[in-house]
Amino acid sequence: MKTLAGEAVLAAAPIVQLSEAADASIGADALQRARAFAEPLLAGRVRGSGEGALAHADGVAGILAAIGAAPSMQASAYLVYASDYLQRPEEVIGRAFGPSYAGLVMLTRQLVQIQRAARDAALGEGGHGRQAERVRKMLLAFGRDLRVVLLRLASRLQTLRWFAASKRECPRELGLESQQIFAPLANRLGIWQIKWELEDLAFRFLDPETYRRVALLVDEKRAERELGVEQARRHLAELLQHAHIRAEVLGRPKHLYSIWKKMQGKGLSIERVFDVRALRVIVEDEAACYAALARVHEAYTPVEGEFDDYIARPKANGYQSLHTVVLGEDGRPVEVQIRTRAMHEHAEYGVAAHWMYKEAGARGYAGVAASGAYEQRLADARKAVLRELLAWERDFSSSQRRDVAAAPAKGAGVGPAVGAAVGAGLDDRIYVFTPQATLIDLPAGATPVDFAYALHTDLGHRCRGARVDGAMVPLNTPLTHGQTVEIVAAKEGGPSMDWLNPELHFLQSPRARAKVRAWFNAQALSATLGRGRELVEKLLQREGRTALKLEHLAEQLGFKSADALFEVVGKDEYSLRNIENLLRPAAPAAAEADAPLLRRSRSGAGGGGVLVVGVGSLMTTLARCCRPAPPDEIRGFVTRGKGVAIHRRDCSNFRHMAERFPGRAIEVAWESAGSGDKRPVYPVDVQIEAEDRQGLLRDISEVFTKERLNVIAVNTQSQRGQRGATARMVFTVEAEDAGRIAQALRAVARVPGVWKARRR
Repeated sequence: MKTLAGEAVLAAAPIVQLSEAADASIGADALQRARAFAEPLLAGRVRGSGEGALAHADGVAGILAAIGAAPSMQASAYLVYASDYLQRPEEVIGRAFGPSYAGLVMLTRQLVQIQRAARDAALGEGGHGRQAERVRKMLLAFGRDLRVVLLRLASRLQTLRWFAASKRECPRELGLESQQIFAPLANRLGIWQIKWELEDLAFRFLDPETYRRVALLVDEKRAERELGVEQARRHLAELLQHAHIRAEVLGRPKHLYSIWKKMQGKGLSIERVFDVRALRVIVEDEAACYAALARVHEAYTPVEGEFDDYIARPKANGYQSLHTVVLGEDGRPVEVQIRTRAMHEHAEYGVAAHWMYKEAGARGYAGVAASGAYEQRLADARKAVLRELLAWERDFSSSQRRDVAAAPAKGAGVGPAVGAAVGAGLDDRIYVFTPQATLIDLPAGATPVDFAYALHTDLGHRCRGARVDGAMVPLNTPLTHGQTVEIVAAKEGGPSMDWLNPELHFLQSPRARAKVRAWFNAQALSATLGRGRELVEKLLQREGRTALKLEHLAEQLGFKSADALFEVVGKDEYSLRNIENLLRPAAPAAAEADAPLLRRSRSGAGGGGVLVVGVGSLMTTLARCCRPAPPDEIRGFVTRGKGVAIHRRDCSNFRHMAERFPGRAIEVAWESAGSGDKRPVYPVDVQIEAEDRQGLLRDISEVFTKERLNVIAVNTQSQRGQRGATARMVFTVEAEDAGRIAQALRAVARVPGVWKARRR
């Protein structure tokens, strides 16, 4: 297949990027290329309904063309269905037609998957809540790109048309979904052409007997009605022409479902449905609308209570027109609708009118070059459309709650409970707009601070004020559906601690609260690291070791990084004495000055348990760096004024000192205690590494107690790593000999979660 990677085509006016419209010639080229691209993929393929895939895509493109959508919008129909047969559709379509088409295709595919997965459950027993959730997901999809609205409505209409043309039975769930979801959506958005046809076809499939009966009633009067409508049309056209009002007068057909609803809702016979005969008058401007209305009321008798001015008071979706019912020359009622050409296009095409554009130079719409003011009008139109979707969601939620709550309960109190549950699915969320008309989903009661964090974490941190619908409001103001929110942010800064106070109601979103907490935790950690670094660097300055690399120092001390060392030092969980001992092995006297003397037996056995060869009575101390105990091989080092420091023979500190001062290293040995003596005890350091958990310290202490070892000191710290929280503990215990320590370590190693247990 010929590659199209170098021929990416601009998408047709995606609402999320209104300034990127292609001109009409590029749109037409996109339509041709899209069909050529899709034809080999769709030819011979059959959809789940039984309709041919290529025929369905042609039908959807035709419906879009009929409501005035641009050629490039029609091209999207082919790409959406072709994507079902591509391995990497987003990538392939993005390279061939551009990212806007690729995004639209993937968004439409996701929405179709949601509908297919939820359809059976949503329309069955107990499915109201799931159906409401589906409405919400549709709303969110439409909020991201409103072109999805047209594609989905056109696709559903084409499916119903195919069932009607092929005279096959349409699945009931498809008809219900068309009636309950798609037709109301088209109604909300003012796309009357699609709305009427969806309603009539769904009516035909869901209640065929009633449909045929109403059709027969209408057909019986068809010839008479058509003659009467044509006579009334000619007479009204002549009347307006004589009044010098330029107007186009059209006969308007009435659809069967609309007739049936009026007959049912008002208990009328077919003769009493006034707008079975209807005329539409299209004039040049608003003043001409009222002039034409005055002429109609002069010439015909108005029916009381049947006049509506939707120009002065437009409908919520922007629909404008004058509606009146008058008695014709034959005394029978005729409905007359009067509107301008712009009002007519909006009434017929609704949101589709916002996608229509003609060649107006590069990047133009509807014959108007793309200017800032025009783009703003389109953005305002998009907001209006999305507000209609929000209103539709609220109305849908309310009606579902009423229907379910009013239904007969199978058990006591079931109805209201179910009704509340249905409402909860939608009442816990709100949808608001950015100034660029992007839809943002927030929890109910959310504030401008929640909104800022939903847009970007950094914007949330710097949030200092907010405008809601143009007015400044406090940051803890609850937002409601459909509001436009603009954040006022500082150039730099962070959140306020007040935001975490639940009584002040600044935050409702758990995600936003987590981001604020993370910011303060990061600030606290930064302060702790700064304090720890300062203490370590001051110590290195005192020792004259500023050239020492901090990462290397941390590694020597058993830490994974310098920051890990700074953190425990900054929290006062790690003594700087450990760093001093590492940096000053040649001068152990200062570190050993406060070391306890070796405990003697009560009989006063000479030498305090250690014999110094060649020396009589000399004070001895046990070095704290290696904690020697019998039967360790030991050596002595004569300190200046502090006696002999006893080290284990393999002590690294002793080896370093002995290399520098070999004359001060002496041989020593353990003294054997007499039979009547109480044996001395020796302090020994035990290092344990384990999985940090609750009760770990207690379990290890119990082991030492069972082994009859007295714990005289504990130093513990916890660090986060790849395998979770790690506890590093140093126990100082008293033992008569090292053999007792080895036995205790074997018992400690069996404690759950302990990875390493060794003598330090």
